[in-house]
Amino acid sequence: MTTTTASLDTLRGAVRGTVVTRGDPSYDASRRVYNALHDRRPAVVVHAVDAGDVIAAVLHAREHGLPLAVRGGSHAVAGFGTVDDGLVVDLSRMRGVRVDPGARTARAEGGATWGDFNHATHAFGLATTGGVVSTTGVGGLTLGGGMGHLARRYGLSCDNLVAADVVTAEGRLLSCDAERNADLFWALRGGGGNFGVVTSLAYRLHPVDLVFGGITCFPLDGDVARAWRSMNTDAPVELNSIFVIALGPQEPFLPERWHGRPICAAFTCFTGPPAEDGKVLARLDGLGPVVGRFMDRMPYPVINTLFDEQLPPGLYHCWKGNFSRGLSDGAIAAHMAYGETMPSLESDTAIFPIDGACHEVGPEETAFAYRDADFSHSFGGTWTDPADSERNIAWTRAYDRELRPHTQEGGYVNFMDADDQDRVRVNYRQNYDRLREVKRRYDPGNVFRLNQNIVP
Repeated sequence: MTTTTASLDTLRGAVRGTVVTRGDPSYDASRRVYNALHDRRPAVVVHAVDAGDVIAAVLHAREHGLPLAVRGGSHAVAGFGTVDDGLVVDLSRMRGVRVDPGARTARAEGGATWGDFNHATHAFGLATTGGVVSTTGVGGLTLGGGMGHLARRYGLSCDNLVAADVVTAEGRLLSCDAERNADLFWALRGGGGNFGVVTSLAYRLHPVDLVFGGITCFPLDGDVARAWRSMNTDAPVELNSIFVIALGPQEPFLPERWHGRPICAAFTCFTGPPAEDGKVLARLDGLGPVVGRFMDRMPYPVINTLFDEQLPPGLYHCWKGNFSRGLSDGAIAAHMAYGETMPSLESDTAIFPIDGACHEVGPEETAFAYRDADFSHSFGGTWTDPADSERNIAWTRAYDRELRPHTQEGGYVNFMDADDQDRVRVNYRQNYDRLREVKRRYDPGNVFRLNQNIVP
């Protein structure tokens, strides 16, 4: 079905924000998403400013049979934030964050980024687990689980979610928490965007002000990876270290002879006392020969911006992701092999620790099912020239095939690409059947299907 001029006029009359269609001067800007690989042409983009606008957009899409995409921070690498010939609900004008420092909670609108959130909460010396790139959307990251620098100490983003407001497929606005619509609240914490448009999210906050963090670089070497693996098993939860494989960045802290060469690195955030910073450096020095380093005391929001300039909107991306119990020598060998053939300066591999507080939540307490996993592997090509797309996608898929025998069956939904729909059941594991029941209750027609989709 299509929308008529009269129906679009009705939609514009129901929306306080902006309704953009083909031919409008802002159309090309409105349809653009973070991953340039997805150059799609929606019929309508609704720039919502409140939940009422979202309701109007959802009802319009249903009435006219339009496929519906939801865009928060726009970082959905799989391209789920846009759709050809459908309707996009864009939440990017809904970015308010309200902090209650006494209760140590904050409520963010559905289009807020982690940069917005961290700026607001840092004024009170508070934070919660969020992404490692500040332009990532709060909502999308949380709905998939939410890994970040504070995960070992305070759990995943979804573990810190205490309430949410959701516009359902019927166009109803529901509030949910541990007592109200508890089944929906359970599903949102790791079940992705399958159940509605989340217009606000409330979080538990923790005392986090200055952190000791940054990046320590080493030659690409399996011995460094094995030493990092050992360090991670006995490190205090205040120490979070992400293992990165990349080509050496053109940064002042890295000698020029390492620019563009394969390296590995520990991207570190320590939330313990300054008196312990020296011990952190000693742990990092013990991993191998340090070839470059940037480490300092900094406000917590700053550490989430350190890679923003390297990952601006408009690049081309193909990502994959897996979980693993432990980090086997076979997995390390696969990472080393593909690290040697990293296709561009923008590409990387990141191995996130998800132990510590992440293991204190039971595997069925939230929809995030892999509570026995110790690591999450994110990897893939990122490139600047569309002519390189085929080569980078093939490299990413080959990397994935090489790593699969050394990891668990499922992976993190936020790192899955659009061709990973065959993994949806294993990604949710023992929680899949319960998620289908919730889906049937709140979205029996599968209106919200542009995601790692749970079919009703």
